[in-house]
Amino acid sequence: MATVNVLIPTGYGLNCDHETAHAFALAGAAARRVHINALIDGDVRLEEHQILVFIGGFGWGDDHGAGVIQAVKMKTSLGERLLEFVSRGKLVLGICNGFQALVNLGLLPGFDGDYHSRSIALLGNACGNFRNQWVRLQVNPRSPCVFTRGIFAADLPVRHGEGRLCAEETLIRRLDRQGQIVLRYALPDGSRASGRFPHNPNGSVDDIAGICDPTGRIFGLMPHPEAFNDWTNHPDWTRERERLRRAGRPFEAGETVGVRMLRNAVDYMRAA
Repeated sequence: MATVNVLIPTGYGLNCDHETAHAFALAGAAARRVHINALIDGDVRLEEHQILVFIGGFGWGDDHGAGVIQAVKMKTSLGERLLEFVSRGKLVLGICNGFQALVNLGLLPGFDGDYHSRSIALLGNACGNFRNQWVRLQVNPRSPCVFTRGIFAADLPVRHGEGRLCAEETLIRRLDRQGQIVLRYALPDGSRASGRFPHNPNGSVDDIAGICDPTGRIFGLMPHPEAFNDWTNHPDWTRERERLRRAGRPFEAGETVGVRMLRNAVDYMRAA
């Protein structure tokens, strides 16, 4: 496949479309931003794309809960087309508000091929307020997630008020057993946050920051990979540059982990 087409629906308060399109362009894809109504009305065909991205922001002002109205609107208008998209082996990514929408749609966790039922929730942060900070993340090497292949740790920003993942204990154990817990919040040394604030910024059970479906092709996470599209985005980049300078080594930044996650997806679809 010469070109991998990425569809980024936006509108109604979804506001990370430009940086998401930019990050996917850096990852080698052809990214297209469209208003969600153009997708619903059929002016834009979902079938012509290989990756669908539910972006961050504050869809419909989160008035009925984060991601709720977007999920209802899309399930009502695009439900069968979304399921067909998934059944054809294509990729779906949900970032922050998009993760919340995927959960409300039932596309995650996707146990036993069930992409209809809602079984987990993303609730208000345990700290009681909105969090805008960078976090360290453990990446599960057992996960089938397409987006995190070859990645073992990551620093990414979070910016959300409803990111606390909650579910029944049996469901959490199943997610863990099947490798569907992709990302966990971590301490600066890379060890598990174990619920400690602010390293776990929202009180998410088992430090969960992102999950995938059993195939690894549907991925939802609260941190924003698209917001780490250049090394100068990172709050410690000047400190790292100076540390290397004093050690007599050049600062060769290379590709950020955020772009690498997206490139993994692009490369996967190009090889499909």
